[in-house]
Amino acid sequence: MKPEHRTIATRQWTRSAVAYHTRSTAMKKRMSLRRMSTPSFQKRRRRRPSPQALGNIVGCRISHGWKEGDDTITQWKAIVLDQLPTNPSLYLVKYDGIDCVYALELQSDERILNLKVLPHKVVFPQVKDAHLASAMVGRAVEHKFEGKHGSKDIWRGVVLAQVPIMKDSFYITYEKDPLLYIYQLLDDYAEGNLRIIPETPPAEVKSDVDSDILTGQCVHYTRSDGSKKIGKVIYQVLAKPSVYFIKFDGDVHIYVYNLVEKIS
Repeated sequence: MKPEHRTIATRQWTRSAVAYHTRSTAMKKRMSLRRMSTPSFQKRRRRRPSPQALGNIVGCRISHGWKEGDDTITQWKAIVLDQLPTNPSLYLVKYDGIDCVYALELQSDERILNLKVLPHKVVFPQVKDAHLASAMVGRAVEHKFEGKHGSKDIWRGVVLAQVPIMKDSFYITYEKDPLLYIYQLLDDYAEGNLRIIPETPPAEVKSDVDSDILTGQCVHYTRSDGSKKIGKVIYQVLAKPSVYFIKFDGDVHIYVYNLVEKIS
């Protein structure tokens, strides 16, 4: 994994350029998702113990090496944010210094070397304003970042959820870059770097009659050059039931799309 740095905010916003590098808006315009009848993944796996062998590592810090192709081995530390119930081998991971959330099969991805669960217990801060935290979820926001030469860039996005194990942090995605990110938005709001767009509705209430028929489905989209990219729907956003997380084969990023609008 090779981090790419852009100064966006009063702190550094770090993007990773692993596997496929998104082209954001252009990709959104060209994207044509289609459900596939059968999966067609060619995942890089090696035999390792079953998911139960690691135990419950959600909330734990981990370290591992990363080796891809002929590149040199790099060392990484991260916190495990979640384990997907629909695919227990897949974990959501946040690496130190990187605000993008990754989806990795920690036990079977052959690029991951010498995986260790670190012994230090992680202490998560308490939420300062539970009402504001709840009110943010599902809302469109304008997020202010510091661009090049000190300029201020406004990124419009949607707050998707509080991170279950880190209530002071939120999952968010952006119109310019439909990947899954994690930020401490309450701090940004207090500092004047986040504005909730007032005309947008709050989180939707998912009723018992709402059904999730897309999670677990294989999909593909056609690139502008005619080539196809295969992926899988891995999660439905509860605050926005039409919005889903997608993981494409060979890509560790998580893409966020409104599949009611996109799928055909």
